[in-house]
Amino acid sequence: MSATEIAPLLEAQALSKIFGTYAAVSEVSFAVRPGRIHAVIGPNGAGKTTLFNLITGVLAPTSGKIMIDGADLTGSRPDRVARSGVVRTFQGVRLFPTMTALENVQVARFCRTSGGFLSALARIPFRETAQETLTRKRAEELLALVGLENRRETLASELALADQRRLEIARALATDPKLLMLDEPVAGMNPVEVQQAGELFKSIRDAGKTILLTEHHMSLVMAISDVVTVLNYGCKIAEGSPASVKQDPQVLEAYLGSEYAH
Repeated sequence: MSATEIAPLLEAQALSKIFGTYAAVSEVSFAVRPGRIHAVIGPNGAGKTTLFNLITGVLAPTSGKIMIDGADLTGSRPDRVARSGVVRTFQGVRLFPTMTALENVQVARFCRTSGGFLSALARIPFRETAQETLTRKRAEELLALVGLENRRETLASELALADQRRLEIARALATDPKLLMLDEPVAGMNPVEVQQAGELFKSIRDAGKTILLTEHHMSLVMAISDVVTVLNYGCKIAEGSPASVKQDPQVLEAYLGSEYAH
């Protein structure tokens, strides 16, 4: 690494996951550097979600290493990975449906607060503690960031799909992550909602967060990403800027098609 190169926030080193005789991920290496939007793309079955599951501890790798901020977290449990500052959303929305939007974010924020038995005993009923007030205010700020400030008291189950996905992002941000991982975050959205989501992702990056996302919406990926990694059949076949990736012959053949070859 040169003296001026920024150290990776996340680094996958020859990462593999084999199920029986099937290699879902095979010897994949890449690095995500701070303050960037880094996309992982590829056709269905390319290994994108498996890669996300390896990074977040949902699956243990067959071989290879996962380094987060210089620490080896290979095979660590999901809770340890989350405490290290890596938080994700999922393809399928996973909110608390009977809680309000505000409550969903507050629940996530509590992992960054402190408390104990004595503080619980000293709590005055029906009155917010100073810490609860700070938690609520931070949750309200995050709802405003994702455009849900007017839906704070709406049950999560009553929100439109696009708003549920925004709420998931607010909830993830409530944990103060170093790396926000988004698994197909605009799936099911209409073109206007996709554009709004893209602006949200860029604003999160510009606020100092790092994003790793996988997404099939190629116009969005090419518009917002700083770096794109391309997988096919579990192997990395290309990596670089959106402009370079969409001209790569292997990528055009495997995934993007001729409409990007100009």
